[in-house]
Amino acid sequence: MMKTDVVIVGAGPAGIFTALEMLRRNTRQKIVIVEKGRSVRNRFCPKAKTGRCMNCKPYCHITTGFSGAGAFSDGKLSLSCEVGGDLPQLLGSDFVQSITDYTDTIYLDFGADTHVEGAEITDEVKEIRKRAIRAGLKLVDCPIRHIGTERAHQLYGDIEQYLLDHGVEIFFDCECNNLILDGNKCLGVTVSLNGAIEEIRAEHTIVATGRRGADWLEKLCAEHNIAHLPGTVDIGVRVEVRNEIMEKVNKVLYESKLIGYPAPFKNKVRTFCQNPGGFVSQENYDNDLAVVNGHSYKEKKSDNTNLAILCSHNFSVPFNQPIEYAQKVGELTNMLGAGHILVQRFGDILDGKRTWEKELVQSNVKPTLPDAVAGDITAAMPYRAMTNIINFIQAMDQVVPGFASYETLLYSPELKFYSNRVKMDERLNTNIEGLHCLGDSSGWTRGLMMASAMGVIMGRILTEAEA
Repeated sequence: MMKTDVVIVGAGPAGIFTALEMLRRNTRQKIVIVEKGRSVRNRFCPKAKTGRCMNCKPYCHITTGFSGAGAFSDGKLSLSCEVGGDLPQLLGSDFVQSITDYTDTIYLDFGADTHVEGAEITDEVKEIRKRAIRAGLKLVDCPIRHIGTERAHQLYGDIEQYLLDHGVEIFFDCECNNLILDGNKCLGVTVSLNGAIEEIRAEHTIVATGRRGADWLEKLCAEHNIAHLPGTVDIGVRVEVRNEIMEKVNKVLYESKLIGYPAPFKNKVRTFCQNPGGFVSQENYDNDLAVVNGHSYKEKKSDNTNLAILCSHNFSVPFNQPIEYAQKVGELTNMLGAGHILVQRFGDILDGKRTWEKELVQSNVKPTLPDAVAGDITAAMPYRAMTNIINFIQAMDQVVPGFASYETLLYSPELKFYSNRVKMDERLNTNIEGLHCLGDSSGWTRGLMMASAMGVIMGRILTEAEA
């Protein structure tokens, strides 16, 4: 049995920024981080050499390991608290914005690019906003600091080394099995380490397992009566167009964050993770679930821009398994693609036909995910989600002419698992004493910056008593 003051489950942004802020505030507490994956410097995706997804076991190196999916993401930091989740609802917008600003300085200290995209409200931005209003969409003002996929890998590697150099103990290839509870108090966790089951006892246990661990955390909540509510799950597609179509938006905003509530269902639909000159990518989750994502590099560029269009689903009684619902949609799509990501032209969707490989070869838009399988995503996508996506794309065409062209590519499935909303107070306490849940798996954040900021808040709370 090991004893420590703080044990953090998951070395994603929320977990590592908790430890980082504690160190920056000169903590005397012992910190242990357990991570299912590897050190960031030992995380490699073989697809760069093989040209296709190898379905790595026991986990995907893009989604698992130090810094979570952040090490292989496009590394965009949203500098407005209006973007990135619902933490302002819990703690207040002014406070969360101030923490976001502070967290941004930490990223800068570790080498993030000083340039900020979309910070100026120019006449061109006003024109884009005017077209969005006419289309029934809202343009969200959100400055972006773009780290870049290759730079993110280096930056998080430097953070990892900083934590190790300052006494944080990190156990890699260490999977958390369960919580240790005594009545209504959490005493730590049990983990699988070096082929054995070990106990790590701690005064404070922090679960920060990211989107990949959302399903696992939901099961823990059910098993241990951790107060939570089914929240939102996002189901959608990744859209890819030629850079020429997005040229003005890419130049003026870099990332256009647009929100709409298209008829007839009025569900929230939004753009997410826009990658100018980027590449569509595949990520693998547990049970061999393949989902689509997008990356953009600082130096390496493609002829295309990709972005996600996500439809938010909120379920009411008696249904309380939104994550499982989204997984089933993904599994059905994977089945149609023989385990691969499906891609279809927008015009073929409107014509009610599948897309064939030879048609992709003839198109202006060449897929940047070479092993995506041409097919029919509408055969797996729920009617409500597909209708929302089609209507949103057509509204987007009024903002970005050509966005809804026949050759626009739609990849599926794009799924975001953060639906389990853990109930917490303003001190980030759950109803279980000594247990805190952070980041995307908690249901309160979405993305790198807000998860990092939530970690900073947790770090300050844990060190206040030492002052």
